[in-house]
Amino acid sequence: MGKAKLSIKTAGKAASAKPSKGTPVLHAIKGGKSAPAKSPPPKPAATKPAVPPPAQSKLAMMKALTAKPVPAVADDVPAIALNLEPGKLSPAMEAYFKKCQDRLGFVPNVLLAYAFDNAKLETFVAFYNDLMLGDSGLSKLEREMIAVAVSSQNRCYYCLTAHGAAVRQYSGNPLLGEQIVMNYRAARVNKRQRAMLDFAVKLTAQPWSVEEGDRERLRRAGFTDRDIWDISAVVGFFNMSNRVASATDMRPNEVYHGQAR
Repeated sequence: MGKAKLSIKTAGKAASAKPSKGTPVLHAIKGGKSAPAKSPPPKPAATKPAVPPPAQSKLAMMKALTAKPVPAVADDVPAIALNLEPGKLSPAMEAYFKKCQDRLGFVPNVLLAYAFDNAKLETFVAFYNDLMLGDSGLSKLEREMIAVAVSSQNRCYYCLTAHGAAVRQYSGNPLLGEQIVMNYRAARVNKRQRAMLDFAVKLTAQPWSVEEGDRERLRRAGFTDRDIWDISAVVGFFNMSNRVASATDMRPNEVYHGQAR
């Protein structure tokens, strides 16, 4: 009997003990119904992703594909922000405009800007052509490099665009044009050209500080005194042009942006 009682107690403890994992749970039957099992806590409702339904996505895509492109506003019209009526051009200037149209395919906006006064236009054209295209110990590329380095200091939109394109064309190197626009010191130019650009930038940014040592550095780089005059004249011309262009919001012809890329 003692063993029986022990067995019964042991059986009772076993029945009240928690089942181990993997052991099926036997529910007591009462009144023919299974004892209610504890239900798991409700799962949080899934949030809908913040994307439009498929139908709306397809509709938006179709609208984007079939929408008519909005025409871009021309960046080079009007040429300047001043309301100046074009004046009567001399036969020489009419011929010059036609020459530009035939050779370039357009008339540079800087010429159209000056066209309100034929005398000023002729003076500008003559001075520009002498400085940039006339006989000089400086190559045409070097003169354009000066124009861009000076314009970079003055942040002149017109001259950086137009003469940056000229550097790309004369050099055959699109990278050189971009480097001088951004920072001429990053450009891999020769010692002569670096001395020339250093002088041009100093004369632009700190003209009062130019002294004999600066001219001597140009001489050591191979420039004659006549060359130093030409460098200085190109620097002076573009400092003037930069200020007139900025004051009037002169816009470069859009065609310049894509040239010699």
